[in-house]
Amino acid sequence: MVERGEGFYPRQVPIDAYGNGGFRFAGLSHRGSLLCLPGGMFAWEATLPGEVTLDSLKPVFAVADQLDVLLIGLGGDIAGLDPAIRAALKERRVIVEAIATGGAVRTYNVLLAEDRAVGAALLAVENAR
Repeated sequence: MVERGEGFYPRQVPIDAYGNGGFRFAGLSHRGSLLCLPGGMFAWEATLPGEVTLDSLKPVFAVADQLDVLLIGLGGDIAGLDPAIRAALKERRVIVEAIATGGAVRTYNVLLAEDRAVGAALLAVENAR
């Protein structure tokens, strides 16, 4: 389970905006990357696609039984995702979509509004597209 601490918001909410190195949600501004999980919104230390690893995604795997879909926002462009991550999530019956952060934010908001069991691991970007 993810520990409460710095960079924690106690429930999963839509993202109002992204860019300038962070995200806006629930009337708050968060600088840096973000994990959106059933237990809330959490600061995420990953900053580059290469830092999206099984280890950096441990909080996601801790709640994988509560997810149907995980959206991974890989920054400004689409980048490769380690096949081991896909395999580990598939083993836990979680569909993974690794796309640019903007597309991941938009899809996350739609699925959340549809009350789907969705999570997101979003790398912060400077420029919103």
